[in-house]
Amino acid sequence: MQQEKTAATWLPENTQKIIFLTAAAITLLPIVTPPVALLLGFALAQTSGNPFTTVTPRITHWLLQLSIIGMGFGMNVHSALKAGSEGFLFTIAAIAGTLLTGAVLGKLLGIDKKTAHLISCGTAICGGSAIAAIAPVMKAGEKQVSVALGIIFLLNALALFIFPAVGHGLHLSQQQFGLWSAIAIHDTSSVIGAANKYGEEALQIATTVKLSRALWIVPVAFITTLLFKTDAGNIRIPWFIAVFIAAMLLNTWVPLFQQAGPFLVKSAKTGLSLTLFLIGTNLSREALRGIGRKPLIHGVILWVLISAGTLLAICCLA
Repeated sequence: MQQEKTAATWLPENTQKIIFLTAAAITLLPIVTPPVALLLGFALAQTSGNPFTTVTPRITHWLLQLSIIGMGFGMNVHSALKAGSEGFLFTIAAIAGTLLTGAVLGKLLGIDKKTAHLISCGTAICGGSAIAAIAPVMKAGEKQVSVALGIIFLLNALALFIFPAVGHGLHLSQQQFGLWSAIAIHDTSSVIGAANKYGEEALQIATTVKLSRALWIVPVAFITTLLFKTDAGNIRIPWFIAVFIAAMLLNTWVPLFQQAGPFLVKSAKTGLSLTLFLIGTNLSREALRGIGRKPLIHGVILWVLISAGTLLAICCLA
């Protein structure tokens, strides 16, 4: 069968690079919001392609962490503690419920145990970061990891547009939306992108709750070693969360950082737009085709359940 011809196969490499770098530079403009940056990256992946596929995942990883740290310079530690305490019980219930439901769904759909567990961990904790941390602990294969990441990235892209629309449609408060997005959206990048679009208070609540949720990577990794009977020596602890907390402390009590805070936060939001652009460029046709129907159904059902369940709980307790 003749291989499908894409733009990336006939465009000269230098032209691809120029298009890519120009589009990346456009995302740095203040008028480009994170959702638009993601769409631009996705459009590029479907047309001219990403000529830097070997380096963009690493750049995305570091850029996201730096952007999160930058957000910390716009937050007050007292407000963050209040938001974190309010989201604590929701976080525990959501993580436990998602992991259990994911395991049951995986069995019903006939998906291999490791793929189902990776998708469940990505949905329960913090998307791609959780998958990257859990995969070596359970000795997951490359195909299992790529399928789980593909599903999580695809649903993250959808969440960036769906959640703000639903929030406005249901007239959710800033607090309600911040809590909902932090628990029901997979990756930190999309949580921040959606909450930033909704409002400043929602952004602060969502970022704090989401990062406290990310710390659950450690206990879930230990549980994973028991389930899959592997060694726990490869657990990756999200160190940048400690730096984010330090940034909040500096912004709360050090006047110099309070003055520099608005600039650092603005730079962090620009970095987030570029991060989402880079994530979009990795959502190529080949990556989407490789996901598979059953794992995708598993990821979608799990996501809908946690989104609807969390939203119902938040609205009932309001």
